[in-house]
Amino acid sequence: MQRFITKRVLSSTNSLRSHRCFSQLAQKQTSFAVHDSDIPVPKLPPFDYSPPPYTGPSADQILAKRKQYLSPSLFHFFSKPLNVVDGKMQYLFDENGRRYLDGFGGIATVCCGHCHPDVVDAIVKQVNRIQHSTVLYLNHAIADFAEALASKMPGNLKVVFFTNSGTEANELALMIARLYTGCQDIISLRNAYHGNAAGTMGATAQSLWKFNVIQSGVHHALNPDPYRGVFGSDGEMYAKDVQDIIDFGTSGHVAGFISEAIQGVGGIIELAPDYLPAAYKSIKKAGGLCIADEVQAGFGRTGSHFWGFEAQGVVPDIVTMAKGIGNGIPLGAVVTTPEIAEVLTRRCYFNTFGGNPLCTAAGLAVLKVIEKENLQENALVVGSHLKKRLTELKDKYEIIGDVRGKGLMLGVELVTDRQQKTPAKAETLHVMEQMKELGVLIGKGGFYGNVFRITPPLCFTKEDADFLVDAMDYTMSKM
Repeated sequence: MQRFITKRVLSSTNSLRSHRCFSQLAQKQTSFAVHDSDIPVPKLPPFDYSPPPYTGPSADQILAKRKQYLSPSLFHFFSKPLNVVDGKMQYLFDENGRRYLDGFGGIATVCCGHCHPDVVDAIVKQVNRIQHSTVLYLNHAIADFAEALASKMPGNLKVVFFTNSGTEANELALMIARLYTGCQDIISLRNAYHGNAAGTMGATAQSLWKFNVIQSGVHHALNPDPYRGVFGSDGEMYAKDVQDIIDFGTSGHVAGFISEAIQGVGGIIELAPDYLPAAYKSIKKAGGLCIADEVQAGFGRTGSHFWGFEAQGVVPDIVTMAKGIGNGIPLGAVVTTPEIAEVLTRRCYFNTFGGNPLCTAAGLAVLKVIEKENLQENALVVGSHLKKRLTELKDKYEIIGDVRGKGLMLGVELVTDRQQKTPAKAETLHVMEQMKELGVLIGKGGFYGNVFRITPPLCFTKEDADFLVDAMDYTMSKM
């Protein structure tokens, strides 16, 4: 028996997009049919941990205070927002002690697992000694972590500058490229997200994330998107647009090129094969530096490589990182060569909190856990299993237009028409809501807000992956 989706799906009142298109689309009926089935309600895998009782304010009390005292720009997932009060490895717990499988990882941030004992131990030991002084004094934590981080980099990428976030890291990288080359023109990709400060907002290329302020000196090349792009999976054809921008939009010389290997906020878009070698060649010829934004794809998340850019066989001049670098601690970094790093000695450049003992002690612990527990290999094995199962769902449900990504950085795009690739915006919200009710948390992204972002902690198991897919399968079978 078939039934049609007619349910009105409402986004949360505080959602970033609710005042735009979701509330309108949610009131329309779609003509997409799915099959009923006798799929059993999936059950969470067993897990040997129960959080202590929560005695703090309720979700409603927190939301009321948040509305009164925090910026109205803040938004939340779900019509009834989740009050997360505890976390352990790949699981989160709400105020009532209910357990949820975390398929979002704090936006690809929690790589070792929530409250991983080794990371917690390193943080506690450091905070009991000294939490902060200044890099104007010596402390071994920053030097030890910089050494360990440099050992994970290819080529001559051996000099580290620590920041507090990915936005800060990308801001610094763009400035370094401009200083080193003496040029101002930066080439980024359409659909990219690199941050929301002055320079990074210019490099970001989605109107949703760009305010109407001056953003100059950045050109946006065709996005090498194998699903929606004009050249399909032909990376070299997309790269010709980079050369065209250099020839027709600049003096012939550029400061640099910045890209993610897999666009995170953009909807888990994996760059078309052979794109980066061709694009880097054009940038190098024009005297520019190549910047790899590894804020989301780094630290083994893609499984096949430690850094996302390595999958395309390139070595950048500058690599930026954050999120997974600290497993939730605010920490970012820029890594470059000794020669390029020299440009920051032309003036005084300083970061009060970047590289403080607490954050760098946590960062070093994260690297050690990734290696000790073979989390990169786990991302490959479990991620491959998860992608295979999601691809099987795509064969089952027409609403799934694409399954993509690598390792434990996967995207599932929903469309109401596979030929037209019409974004299924309201349906995406509906599935997210229902999966939460089943105990699964996933994110969403993409320009149209119709892509599930699946970026769990790298300690995810096959049983977790199966439960996530079963929950999605069950939800879609009931639509």
